[in-house]
Amino acid sequence: MAMAYYGRPPPPEESIYNLIPREEIKPSKPARFVEGKPGIIKNAGYTSKFNDTVKTELKKDKAPAKTMGPAKVDVSPPKQFLKKHQKEPKLPPKSEFHYPDEDKKRPAVPRKEEKPLMGLQTNKNFITTNAVENIMSVPKKPVAKYVDTPKGATFDLDPSGLNPKYVQKKDYGKTPEYLNRRKEEVQRAQEEYDAYVREHFRRGAMKSLSEAERQSMLDGLKGNWELLHHQYQGLSVVTDTAPKKARKERMEAEMKQLERDIEAIEKHKTIYIANH
Repeated sequence: MAMAYYGRPPPPEESIYNLIPREEIKPSKPARFVEGKPGIIKNAGYTSKFNDTVKTELKKDKAPAKTMGPAKVDVSPPKQFLKKHQKEPKLPPKSEFHYPDEDKKRPAVPRKEEKPLMGLQTNKNFITTNAVENIMSVPKKPVAKYVDTPKGATFDLDPSGLNPKYVQKKDYGKTPEYLNRRKEEVQRAQEEYDAYVREHFRRGAMKSLSEAERQSMLDGLKGNWELLHHQYQGLSVVTDTAPKKARKERMEAEMKQLERDIEAIEKHKTIYIANH
């Protein structure tokens, strides 16, 4: 009697029963339901894991009446029928065309029907006149042109609009608005400062230096700067010690402060001193 086993046979063991040949039994596939048909059972076969993805992609780009249009279209009433030339584009009204260089063109050649005036004579010496006109004439400036085609076709630059003309702007020659605002702000600040000075003058808390006092102060500051500068030039070139370095830095700071004071006094003609 052969023994039956499912799947992989068990490992060999030291038993007499192992000498009996065993019959291999393959497991049956589980049953499954067919989609869309409940109650019908079919033997399980291969089912792809991308089944749902394929169905989704198949329905993604499909829509009802996508290529053929809707099933029903609203029909226009019989009175609104299509008339002749109804869908043709309407062009703007015709206007007379003028070339930009019409004023520079020479007059047209007379027609054959036009008869010239006969019997006219002149005593003008054209050779002498042309020579004098060419000698006294001013050389013409070249006309600005631009190239518009690969083959080198040129056109006048002025009527093209490529060269901006500021004289044709609406606000040409007018003062910019931001300059007017800045002027008003400066004037308002000056008025406030003048009112502040008058108020302190009234209280006696400020006084102004006279021109002689201002000039005396300016001369004193310049004299101090020259004296300090003379001492600075006498310093050693090598600052190998800390005291030499500190003295040089102190003298440079004092000179810079004197220069700032001199510049402030020279810049302002009127100097006020507050009495605290």
